[in-house]
Amino acid sequence: MRKIKKSIWSFLNMLHLGGPIQLMLNGALIEDAWYKSFKSKQSIGKNGNPIPWYTYCFIKFLEPRLQKHFDVFEFGCGNSTVWYAERVNTIKSVEHDKNWLQKMEVKLLSNAEIIFKELKDEKYANVILEESKNFHVIVIDGRDRNNCTINAVQKLTKDGIIIFDNSQLLEYKDALVFLRSKGFKEIPFIGMLPIVAHNNTTSVFYREHNCLEI
Repeated sequence: MRKIKKSIWSFLNMLHLGGPIQLMLNGALIEDAWYKSFKSKQSIGKNGNPIPWYTYCFIKFLEPRLQKHFDVFEFGCGNSTVWYAERVNTIKSVEHDKNWLQKMEVKLLSNAEIIFKELKDEKYANVILEESKNFHVIVIDGRDRNNCTINAVQKLTKDGIIIFDNSQLLEYKDALVFLRSKGFKEIPFIGMLPIVAHNNTTSVFYREHNCLEI
């Protein structure tokens, strides 16, 4: 039997099919529920539960470091909004797409809120400045990211961190340069993420004595 299996795998490898088939049978893509997310076109985990559309390696880094007293602000809502609500004190998101907002609102817990803001006149980026409190975690994952980043720094707690998704894209270079100029250090988490087959980068920007204890 062992010889037969070995022969089959040798044949499949010769056809360049051994690797793809192995990944479908057993491997990281199965463990992370990538196939489920690809089929459903949703950012979900093993049990169909919502997860952020970040790189898998960053989700695994972030989850055990979140604490129940954290207040989180997101530029751009999604399954991450639901995911954070189960793990932190409050989560507030701003969204420019009314249809997407309405789809997400029905999934929210009582400690989560999504507000609508138009993109014109920097209303979207400026909404965080209207908040009465500062936030432990601010997520840059929506539109107008350069302006959102400038405003986010003003609304962080002293130990707050910034999560910047798709940080590999050149169009966001100015935002990353700005964060570094303000004394933030970056850890880029490069790898696969739900739904799509290419690599992405989710970065965490932090200073000394931060809430994630990096």
